[in-house]
Amino acid sequence: MSLTYPEAIVVGLFQGVTELFPVSSLGHSVLIPALVGGRWARDLDVSASQSPYLAFLVGLHVATALALVVFFWRDWIRIVAGFATSLKDRRVETSDQRLAWLLIVATVPVGAAGLALDHVFRTVLGKPMPAALFLAANGLLLFLGERLRRKAPSTAVPAAPAQAPVTPARDASSRATRVDLPVIEDPDVASDRRLSRLGWWEALMIGAAEILALLPGISRSGATMVAGLTRGLSHEDAARFSFLLATPVILAAGVLKLPELTGPEGKGIHGQILAGSVAAAVAAYLAVRFLVKYFETRTLTPFAIYCGAAGLLSAAYLAAT
Repeated sequence: MSLTYPEAIVVGLFQGVTELFPVSSLGHSVLIPALVGGRWARDLDVSASQSPYLAFLVGLHVATALALVVFFWRDWIRIVAGFATSLKDRRVETSDQRLAWLLIVATVPVGAAGLALDHVFRTVLGKPMPAALFLAANGLLLFLGERLRRKAPSTAVPAAPAQAPVTPARDASSRATRVDLPVIEDPDVASDRRLSRLGWWEALMIGAAEILALLPGISRSGATMVAGLTRGLSHEDAARFSFLLATPVILAAGVLKLPELTGPEGKGIHGQILAGSVAAAVAAYLAVRFLVKYFETRTLTPFAIYCGAAGLLSAAYLAAT
C-alpha cells in the first residue's frame, strides 16, 4: 500500500479547506476516497491499521494549524503575552489575559476526550457510511444552530464602537477651532476584547462542543460556532473564537502523532507528506481569510444545505454500490 503525489495534493487541498469550513475534514477524508473508488479507496483508508494515510493526515493537521498561526499571528502575540503576564502578576485583569485563559479552559474537554476516544471513534466509525450519515447530521446541526441563534440573547459580548466621535476643540493660541481626528480601533483587537467577556462556563461549553468533531462528518468549526451562536455571539466573533480555539487543538493532535511519521506508517511517503502539507497550508490560509470576511455578513445556512445534501447523496450512493 502506498500513497501517490496526486492523491497527496488533492487530499491536502481538501483538508486545508474542510478543516476550517464547517463541513468536517475527517468526514471528507473518509468519503472522498470511497466515492472515487479504485486505488484511492485502497490507499486512503483511515480505519485501516498501520495505514500510511493516517501518518499523512498527521502532517496535514500540523500544516493547517501553522497556517492558522500565520493568519492570526498578531492575536497570538497578544494572547501569549497576556498569558505570560498573568502568570507573572498572578492576576487576570486585561482582555488579553482573560482571552488566553478562556482558550485554555475551552481546550480541556476536547483534549481529554481526544486522548480517550480518538482511536475508538476512528476505527469503529471511520468508515464511509457512518461518515456520510454524520455529515448529514452536521447539516442538521448547523441548521438548528441558526434557528437557536434567533432565540439566544445577544448580550454576551456587545460590540464596541468602531471609532471615537469627532470632538471640536478651541485652540488657545489662535481663534481657530481644532477638530480632533477620530480614533479608529483595530477590528481584530475589538473582536478579541468582545470575546474576552465570555463567561468561564460559556467558554467551557463552546470548547466541549469540539468533542463532537471526533465523529467523522461532524465539523469542529461548525460545532463550536453553533455553541458560540447560542451564547449570543455574532457570526463573526463565533468564527473567530472557533479558529483561535482550533489552533492549539489541531497543532497538539498533530504533534502528538508525529512519531508515527518515523514508524512503518510513514515509510516511503515523506515526499508525499511534504507535498500534501504545503497544499493544505496554502488552502487553509486562503480558507480562513475567506471565512473571516464571509462571516461578517453571512450565516451557516449554505453550509448546512451542502452538508445535508452531500451526506444523504453519499449515503444513497454507497448503499447502492
